[in-house]
Amino acid sequence: MSAVRTSKMAATEKQILCVGLVCLDIINVVEKFPVEDTDTRCLSQRWQRGGNASNTCTVLSILGAPCGFMGSLAPGRVSDFVYDDIRRYGIDVTNVIVHAESSFPTSIVISNISNGLRTILHTDRNLPDVNSEDFRKIDLSLYKWIHWEGRNASEQVAMIQQVEQYNATVPTERQITTSVEIEKTREPLYQLFGHGDVVFVSKDVARHFGFNSASEAVKGLYSRVKPGAYLICAWAEKGADAMGPDGAFHSNAFPPEKLVDTLGAGDTFNAAVLFSLCNGKSIQESLMFGCQVAGRKCGIQGYDGIV
Repeated sequence: MSAVRTSKMAATEKQILCVGLVCLDIINVVEKFPVEDTDTRCLSQRWQRGGNASNTCTVLSILGAPCGFMGSLAPGRVSDFVYDDIRRYGIDVTNVIVHAESSFPTSIVISNISNGLRTILHTDRNLPDVNSEDFRKIDLSLYKWIHWEGRNASEQVAMIQQVEQYNATVPTERQITTSVEIEKTREPLYQLFGHGDVVFVSKDVARHFGFNSASEAVKGLYSRVKPGAYLICAWAEKGADAMGPDGAFHSNAFPPEKLVDTLGAGDTFNAAVLFSLCNGKSIQESLMFGCQVAGRKCGIQGYDGIV
């Protein structure tokens, strides 16, 4: 039997919890990417709540899933903006941890309106990630699925092990499904391959391992995941592929009529796949749904309007 437990998820109001980063995105929309050492006028500029796990929560909420965010915040005006925005989407922030001595991470985003591509300059600052001791304090019975954005991997492995211990004490229908995202080409993150019922691997990581397509990547990296898990790789306009105990799967991309904004497209794909699996859909259906929603997102600025 697959490690993805979907049979009774649609009937419960338990939350999907996303663990990872929330940051401030300062998005500068330009007609074309600026040339170095020139003065470029923006078409528009806006603040937007960012961070992979935070974005995933936004899309889950828009799709109609009860969800919560677990991550770190630093106090101040940026934090006030983030809190107001996250509450606007009804995302639970019970497990947010505030570090009074830290500064808020910020990303400067250059969004090229001529081709929809984005360039990100990120400042991580000194805000610590949540750790396994923080995680130990949460009530696991509130959740049906927990998703980790790969960051402090050793601590996150310890968190997943806490979930595994919890699952061993409850009936199958109350067990928590786990997923991880391995987006960055950082060696410590690769230990996450062996943890999680669903593993999302990015195109960048796949290329780092020498693979030139999503299909090659899921087949070549599948030996790294635990028995029964699904490995999923999205490849932008080439669609997405998955490998699981029941074989290989593919979905074509669903590009918008005009490419407007690709910022957060990967987070949107992940959220849509999680939402679909949580509602009892097959991996093939979920892969296609992820590509469809990500395609709609690429045709709009931000996330409002993807459904």
